[in-house]
Amino acid sequence: MRELRGIGASPGGAAGPVYRLAPPPALPPLVEPVDPEAEKTAVRAAVLAVAADLTRRADTALEATAAEVLRAQVMMAQDETLIDAADIAIDGGADAPHAITDVLAGHRAVFEAAGGYLAERVSDLDDLRDRLVAACLGQPMPGVPDPGHPYLLIARDLAPADTAGLEPAMVLGLVTAEGGPTSHTAILARTLGIPAVVRCAGILDVADGALASLDGASGVVVAGVSAETVTTVNADRLAEIERRARSHGPGRTADGHPVALLANIGSARDITGEVEGVGLFRTELLYLDRVDPPSHEEQVAAYRDVFAALPGRKVVVRTLDAGADKPLPFLRLADEPNPALGVRGLRVARQAPSVLTAQLAAIAAAAAATDADVWVMAPMVATVAEAAAFTESCREHGLPTAGVMIEVPAAALRASQLMCHADFLSVGTNDLSQYTFAADRMCGDLADLLDPWQPALIALLASCAAAGVEAGKPVGVCGESAADPSFALVLAGLGITSLSMAPRSIPAVRESLAAHTVNECRQIAEAALAAPSPEAARAAAAGASRQLRFGDGVSVR
Repeated sequence: MRELRGIGASPGGAAGPVYRLAPPPALPPLVEPVDPEAEKTAVRAAVLAVAADLTRRADTALEATAAEVLRAQVMMAQDETLIDAADIAIDGGADAPHAITDVLAGHRAVFEAAGGYLAERVSDLDDLRDRLVAACLGQPMPGVPDPGHPYLLIARDLAPADTAGLEPAMVLGLVTAEGGPTSHTAILARTLGIPAVVRCAGILDVADGALASLDGASGVVVAGVSAETVTTVNADRLAEIERRARSHGPGRTADGHPVALLANIGSARDITGEVEGVGLFRTELLYLDRVDPPSHEEQVAAYRDVFAALPGRKVVVRTLDAGADKPLPFLRLADEPNPALGVRGLRVARQAPSVLTAQLAAIAAAAAATDADVWVMAPMVATVAEAAAFTESCREHGLPTAGVMIEVPAAALRASQLMCHADFLSVGTNDLSQYTFAADRMCGDLADLLDPWQPALIALLASCAAAGVEAGKPVGVCGESAADPSFALVLAGLGITSLSMAPRSIPAVRESLAAHTVNECRQIAEAALAAPSPEAARAAAAGASRQLRFGDGVSVR
């Protein structure tokens, strides 16, 4: 057996034979076109064919998140600047396939240089290139294998069109050599409930048909397991799925202490099943890939759809989280050498304050038309002055419950002072890890630093939770760490009052909390805080959990 390690991107265990994604079409040797106009026509025909195929996939996608991602990719394909640039390349002597390849190579370099969100979209561009080239050459679109039985899918990376059409009954798990925990592959895998590991070095060396197992929480992949192991792992997974299907009700510990379990969504279509409310409503989907900002009416309609679906329940709206890391054409922001440290999130209001005020006005109008309990929070708050200005602006717009996200260590260290102005805090552990450890979320070599079990990160979470307890105000976590059933016990023990995650992750977290009292959660949190490393913290928490539940007659259930 051979153990490989990557970044856990979607929790759960799976095992089976591995099969890899079909390779992209081979680019033939360049032949200078005899008829440049025919090549330009071929480019336009390819764009139409690919856009139609992606639209069809979006219309039949199993999840709303997948559909939104695919429609964004359609907009990329239909971008007139891409077509115009291909025309110029053809006039310079390229044929249609090479023109498309050259133009998208330029786009790819820009995305990679930008880093952050755009760097995570590189695989989307690669997939678009492969589909357009295949259409030009009259070849079938690259895609997912169909061996006729359940399997583990391995690939260098997966494009949205591949991930969106996956059937969880056939694709038991995903392992990619590239990508990151916030890539489309990871997001869609979590949405579909498929265990996934990304940034797993060496996975492409595993032969098709070889038996392997994966743990989507720890990021461990084992190649060369036995058939008995495959049977055991999948039987455990099936039993867990069936058990969770029977899970319902609010989040509570065994002794009734409430820990609200909320959903992370991007639109009303993401609200599936029974949810207590929404802890993170990402609004940037309204803004991405647009040359003009959405109108007041468009925003009100989108927000109202979400609020109307959750009458009487809490909906936490995150204001626009874009900027240098997710460039929006209409903002006309200058290029930055390090977008992750630049004008993003609330900082956009420094240069374009009307974008924030227009959004707050639309949120307020939509809230007034429904019965939802609407809360609003700002991303990338770094100082007390920023928190004070944002919460004051919310109240001026008639939004009574205003909070801030803790994604910057400076904000975590001043959590008590922020609470003097904010009604609540919401910790985004993905960015807080990135900034605390100076480790880019896309850098696989630094995956250990991005582990939420890092004691330094747990200490910052403890500081935020303590500030909430002292102020008598709620503190939630909306980062991916909230979806880890074991880490949820630590968060509850620290004093975190709500956990927000992909809806499919809620049942497992609900069950984990229900198996422990709040006092047990506190002891588990103390064990994790005292550990010297993430591995030790994870082991200490697991050991404390076992001891409290089954050992020495203490709290045995």
